Amino acid sequence: MEKNNPPVFTLTIVAIIVGVALFKQIDFQNFTVEKKALSAIYFVTFAASVFILAKHYIGKSKK
Repeated sequence: MEKNNPPVFTLTIVAIIVGVALFKQIDFQNFTVEKKALSAIYFVTFAASVFILAKHYIGKSKK
């Protein structure tokens, strides 16, 4: 029986939306962010979703 896989489509959409929001928060001339706490939450969410997606695809390729 196959393990429960993360909802790949949902995590992909979350990664795209949060990645774009994080990109818009960054001021590249001064290398600062507008709202530090919100940017930290965006980064943690983006990193978690990318990690789960990478783990899913790496595990899928080993089968």
